Amino acid sequence: MSLPAPQRVTVPGTTLPEITLSVHDTGGDGPPVLLLHGWPDRATLWTHQAAALAAAGHRVIVPDLRGFGDSDRPAEPEHYRMRALVADVLGVADALGVDRFALAGHDWGASLGWAVTLASPRVSRYAAFSVGHPVAFATAGMRQKSMSWYMLWFQFPGVAEQVMPADDWAFLRSWMHAPFPEGHPLPARQIADLSRPGALTASLNWYRANIDPATFVPVAAPTLPPVRVPVMGVWSDGDLALTESQMRRSGEFVDDFRYEVVAGAGHWIPEEAPEAASALLVDFLGS
Repeated sequence: MSLPAPQRVTVPGTTLPEITLSVHDTGGDGPPVLLLHGWPDRATLWTHQAAALAAAGHRVIVPDLRGFGDSDRPAEPEHYRMRALVADVLGVADALGVDRFALAGHDWGASLGWAVTLASPRVSRYAAFSVGHPVAFATAGMRQKSMSWYMLWFQFPGVAEQVMPADDWAFLRSWMHAPFPEGHPLPARQIADLSRPGALTASLNWYRANIDPATFVPVAAPTLPPVRVPVMGVWSDGDLALTESQMRRSGEFVDDFRYEVVAGAGHWIPEEAPEAASALLVDFLGS
């Protein structure tokens, strides 16, 4: 089981230069769905779900987001602001001739998915894995803030770049990869990707461009319009970085919200519980 061979899709720039992304597209005439991965990953996170959705009749489009996988990875943090990331998603849809589409995202891909859904009427429905609505996340309380400690640590240029690769990536292995058995492909894939020149900094730029230490603990809740399209929020009870409340409370900001818990899985739901994640997506997105 594998994704279709990738194609290179160039997204025109507005205030930033154009960027070229590696995109897997199953093609076909079925209802399109875009799948967005998170940190520190690539499109292959969604391999199982892409196959299941394609078998259910969907056209499945899975990009390596900027800074990850085989897509371009500019060095400057300003190239990773949310506005540019949203433009990437819409630009991929434009380049592939897609108007309206369903959307699913995990981790940073979920944060980006919320932003795309809020910004564009082209999203027909949205499935958020692990990361809840931006307001629910921002106001989730001190337990969530303590679990998100690394977001502040990543703000110091050069520090994570020095610490994380040391001793054969011992810190990353003991922190985010600890739940995986020896020989699991996910840690090896992520470390191989991050070990490429400029890749670790590019991945950290998502945090440096979009997390402001001055507002990490908000004085007042941000104000956003309600989400009008159907949304499914999926959280796993073994997540080491995200509380249940930030996902469950997302329903307060969505007109039509479905909440699902995947028991026994850690943070990377699409790979740790592939059958459950695929079944939820196929059911939610229909055919």
